[in-house]
Amino acid sequence: MPRKDTWTSLNDRIVACAACPRLREYCAQIGQEKRKAYLDWDYWARPVPNLGDPRARLLIVGLAPAAHGANRTGRMFTGDRSGDWLFRALHKAGFANQPTAEHASDGLKLFDCAITATCHCAPPGNKPTPAEIANCEPWFSKTFQLVPAVVYLALGQIGFRTLCRALRQQGALAGKLPKFAHGVEVPLTEGRWLLGSYHPSQQNTFTGVLTEPMFDAIFSRVQSLLAAD
Repeated sequence: MPRKDTWTSLNDRIVACAACPRLREYCAQIGQEKRKAYLDWDYWARPVPNLGDPRARLLIVGLAPAAHGANRTGRMFTGDRSGDWLFRALHKAGFANQPTAEHASDGLKLFDCAITATCHCAPPGNKPTPAEIANCEPWFSKTFQLVPAVVYLALGQIGFRTLCRALRQQGALAGKLPKFAHGVEVPLTEGRWLLGSYHPSQQNTFTGVLTEPMFDAIFSRVQSLLAAD
């Protein structure tokens, strides 16, 4: 089982990473310019560490921090509308002690759940380059190895691809790579599962591509799979 100090050490190294100058410059720039609503904030403006329980059976993989969300607060999915959706759903399903996440000291705790991302720095236009994704992959690999997940949940297609690569390298996923879709379920070795969900981005939630019942159903399925573990 992973030790908490190992998890902490990994997070410290993620925060110190300087592998992508474009992203580090962008995060710092956003932290200086700020959004009008957050002028009194001291932006985090660095790579955002993993969040949650290092012994979790559920590992959630997103894309990257939002410029005025996690890049501002320093905590995954905290301070933006995507996080509003995610933590509300996690709270309903019993994976979080509260349905909201506003800042890093708001008392949020996750249970049996860890959250990571394909990229730990906020990218311009929310679009990291392939090279930037590759630069961040070692951090994902170390996170993947530390967390003894039974269920892997990808939020969006890029997170799904990231998980597929890691699972294939581990030998847990063989044959043709599965296609991403909302609600897709892929059985893995050792009784584990890969699930996909549309990302709770404003683009998806404002247009009805992802609804609250659709998102809640994903976490109900996660609960069922973990209960059978």
